[in-house]
Amino acid sequence: MTPLPAMVRALFAAVLLCVSASLAQAQAPGGTLDKIKKAGVVTLGVRDGSVPFSYLDDKQQYIGYSVDLCMQVVAALRRELGMPNLKVAMNPVTSANRIPLMANGTIDLECGSTTNNLERQQHVAFAPTMFVIGSRLLSKKTSNIKTLADMKGKTLVATAGTSTLKQMTILNKEQKLGMTILVGKDHPESFLIMDTGRAVAEANDDILLAAQVASSKNPALYDISKTPLSVEPYGIMMRKGDPAFKKVVDAAIAGVYKSGQIDAIYNKWFMAPIPPRQINLNFPMPPQLKAVFAQPTDSGDPAVYAALVK
Repeated sequence: MTPLPAMVRALFAAVLLCVSASLAQAQAPGGTLDKIKKAGVVTLGVRDGSVPFSYLDDKQQYIGYSVDLCMQVVAALRRELGMPNLKVAMNPVTSANRIPLMANGTIDLECGSTTNNLERQQHVAFAPTMFVIGSRLLSKKTSNIKTLADMKGKTLVATAGTSTLKQMTILNKEQKLGMTILVGKDHPESFLIMDTGRAVAEANDDILLAAQVASSKNPALYDISKTPLSVEPYGIMMRKGDPAFKKVVDAAIAGVYKSGQIDAIYNKWFMAPIPPRQINLNFPMPPQLKAVFAQPTDSGDPAVYAALVK
């Protein structure tokens, strides 16, 4: 094997040193609780356009269902650490960079619309499931797309860094659909690509698609496929291997569920007009989500949630 040039070896060593330093900071003695206490701030990873979970309102403030749940965790952290004035920093993340920014200690909690699955659990941890979704297709009614088979030879769009993009790539190959798959940098761009005709359909989680339709100028133009391609859980993400921090987060979220507070939080974002355009998603709580709230779980196995649908 030819030895690497000295400059390349030095660069490689520097990269390893930076990664090691980031991980050391994230997993310092005392873990995330100690990190937050020393800094006097907890950093939340938030999204710009993941309606109604985490997004910017007309005042450029981050709001949403996930943000509200994360603020319940912040209240628990203030009590746990004896820091009533603990500050909160909002750090925008994307589907593509949310896991790296969690791993390197940039953010402490990710408050977005992140699917909890077994693959991701190898790298990060999740709080008890906060939502259960089905992945579906959004298209214009004139396209007459009812199932994935109708997309054969056509162009599809999905958002970068999402489990849906990976799923569509696999299904495209397995079912020999011959689709061209475009990648949107975020959910609003994916919708725009479909809406302007560059793609026939957008693949995404059903509640995110419902929010896009409700927010559009003419909701009557669009159709969401009826049969889900998968059933998956959403969860608030945190660093892996930090049981003390996870214990506080899990207890805070489970407490919201079991106290019944979750009903008001859910209705606020899914059954009532929401900022900035006062649209109402009118998305009643699914039975499988009610079951999860009654018996909180952080399982990343989709079979657990698919069984609740039957």
